[in-house]
Amino acid sequence: MSITVLNPGLLTTVQDQGRVGYQQFGVSVSGVMDPRSAALANILAGNDQGEAVLECTMMGPQLQFDKANVIAITGGDLGPTLDGKAVPNYQAVAVRAGQVLKFTAPKTGCRAFIAFAGGLDIPVTMGSRSTYMKAKIGGHQGRKLEKGDVIGFRAPAETLKRMEDRVLKPEFAPRPVYTLRVVLGPQDDAFTDDGLHTFLSETYTVTPEFDRMGCRLDGPAIAHKDGGDIISDGIAFGAIQVPSAGTPIIMLADRQTTGGYTKIANVITADFRILAQLKTGDKVQFVETPVEYAQSLLLAQRSALKALSKINN
Repeated sequence: MSITVLNPGLLTTVQDQGRVGYQQFGVSVSGVMDPRSAALANILAGNDQGEAVLECTMMGPQLQFDKANVIAITGGDLGPTLDGKAVPNYQAVAVRAGQVLKFTAPKTGCRAFIAFAGGLDIPVTMGSRSTYMKAKIGGHQGRKLEKGDVIGFRAPAETLKRMEDRVLKPEFAPRPVYTLRVVLGPQDDAFTDDGLHTFLSETYTVTPEFDRMGCRLDGPAIAHKDGGDIISDGIAFGAIQVPSAGTPIIMLADRQTTGGYTKIANVITADFRILAQLKTGDKVQFVETPVEYAQSLLLAQRSALKALSKINN
């Protein structure tokens, strides 16, 4: 009742919606980089939205199924195949025992999420199955997957009801320039008017310094009034730090719990599905959004996921 890792890919980890409530003790939230895509994969696979999935970056893993189960793959299209035949994304797929799931190469985006019907047999650590690699907490032995790893299924299913209806339209589409909506603050008053104008009008480029902790951008410097250092305070997913050098860094799932650089804005939660799929060389522009509108988008997203869960499950 398991999968065996034949090849781990570039970076494959067990993640769920995160380890909430422990930042005060210095423990990162971690969790999936794209909460919406992971939730959709779980809904298609008949799971609760917060069930643990495999998050795959750029080059996906090769997994041999020792037990039949139903899977669903969402997020970026990394070219999934079963025994050499293409597998559709955003669809529930029955996998037989002995079959091998592979990924050929990224076609769109850079992160895919694999959900397994019935969930993975991963212990819960501090309320979550997510992997926090820096502290070796959670997931499979606190680390990324390696060749030879075996992960069990808790309650596998050979089929699900209404399998033919468990199909959704892929959401991520490549663009010449990606727009990320932001809510300004909490330290936007630390920047000059010209600095704020630069941030909201210029185009930035994703650098190779992009991992689960943060995404460093390159582009025109954002001017401070008196430098970029502050007394350390808490950091949210999507917070955009701007050190004194003036180039922004977007904080992500494995971000540190506190930081001492000014935060000019925060990417809204509804746009994490875009943020998670960016890769080196992609272009980004920021657009200011009222906090009330950002909240309405998040509530609408949650309502849509809840409604979809009821239909499919």
